Amino acid sequence: MRESCGIVGLALNDRESDNAALPIYYALYALQHRGQESTGITVHDGKSAGTLKGMGLVPDVFKKYNLSDLKGFVGIGHVRYSTTGDSTIENSQPLIVNFMDRTIAIAHNGNLVNSADLISEFEAEGQVFLTSSDTEVIARLLVKELLKTDILGAVEEVMRRLVGSYSLTILVDDTLVVVRDPLGFKPLCLGELDGGYVVTSESAAIDTIGGKLIRDVRPGEVLVFKDGRYSSHHLFKAKNTAHCVFEYIYFARADSIIDGQLVYQTRIRIGERLLDEHAIDADIISPIPDSGITFAIGYSKKSGIDYIEGLMKNRYIGRTFIMPDQKMRETAVRLKLNTIRQNLEGKKVILMDDSIVRGTTSRRIVDMVRKAGAEEVHMRIGSPPIMSPCYLGIDMATRDELVAAHKTVAGVEAVINADSLGYVSVEGLVEAVGIPADDLCLGCLTGVYPVEIPGEECKRRQLTLNQF
Repeated sequence: MRESCGIVGLALNDRESDNAALPIYYALYALQHRGQESTGITVHDGKSAGTLKGMGLVPDVFKKYNLSDLKGFVGIGHVRYSTTGDSTIENSQPLIVNFMDRTIAIAHNGNLVNSADLISEFEAEGQVFLTSSDTEVIARLLVKELLKTDILGAVEEVMRRLVGSYSLTILVDDTLVVVRDPLGFKPLCLGELDGGYVVTSESAAIDTIGGKLIRDVRPGEVLVFKDGRYSSHHLFKAKNTAHCVFEYIYFARADSIIDGQLVYQTRIRIGERLLDEHAIDADIISPIPDSGITFAIGYSKKSGIDYIEGLMKNRYIGRTFIMPDQKMRETAVRLKLNTIRQNLEGKKVILMDDSIVRGTTSRRIVDMVRKAGAEEVHMRIGSPPIMSPCYLGIDMATRDELVAAHKTVAGVEAVINADSLGYVSVEGLVEAVGIPADDLCLGCLTGVYPVEIPGEECKRRQLTLNQF
């Protein structure tokens, strides 16, 4: 699984400042885990906007440019992994739209479930889309409304039309606008800098650039930054929120605070809950790095079983391999992970991971640990079985590819060749996260989605969306 995107918005109080691009760059670097396909920065100096973007990782893209040439006191940034739209430079963000001597730039984290319907409306009017990203839908809606009203009124009307997940940073000329959808699917937080303000997908990025976390942007809230100040407008309020539970399980950095919860402590509690639900006699607990580390610490501390690394990760390997045959695929796994035989040989081993999607990688890792001499291999997973696809911003396998959608726990256990398999329960996960189940999106775990998904047979949790 891969997250869709990470976004940044930054506004310096001094309009004479011209170095907004550099802290945006460092904030994007801190959000690199949220997207590795493309990245971009747009800034405005009060007269005109400038944009740099490209395909690849943050340092690789921007080493081709001189960031000091990108001058402005306000700006936005983006790292992308596509969930809607192809992996092409045309779909890289910020997305730029020019109209009537004005410039709009948009950075989007999320996924719209009604984008196809909205695109059909525009195409019926004769408009031709230039990208395959749903962010262009947002841009066209915004332009349409800006022709009628002011920025805040336009954003309000756009929010009425969008269904799905969206956290947005938007530049309308030199005004920064920040939007979080009424259900709060994707994280977004506000921080203060020496001389300005910053909004990012995760608080860890605020820490990176020396800022101070103020609070989360509230679901349904719009922040407008202009002339060194910001105003808050809580336009919509849903009966319940729908925070993505996988932010706490996997996507967010462990040092981030998401909707009031320190992710590290949440993962510790998940590990402890796994012990309560699936205790086993073992010699060591070994995480599958890096995603299993914090779960393993929680399990180890509560159980007293030694935390010992049995797998070492090569952190200098990208995620793309040329794997023409099975032998090469196995080599690719070993290139990313290598066993530490002396720590595994003759041991009863608990392996900790965040999730099982297709089961193929888990099987290869279990087999590697057995080959290294482990006497027993028990798998413990920090999420419940993934039963259904995600339509709201996670690049996930189809239902046909999800092993838990078609097999019992015992069946998955056999697929991955483990001596035992234990998933944390939905109830245990919710308790560990510390947010009520009605305020979380658990669709991939339960098949119950917080919004209606076109073409998908699923239960629909009733929502009440009111103007605030």
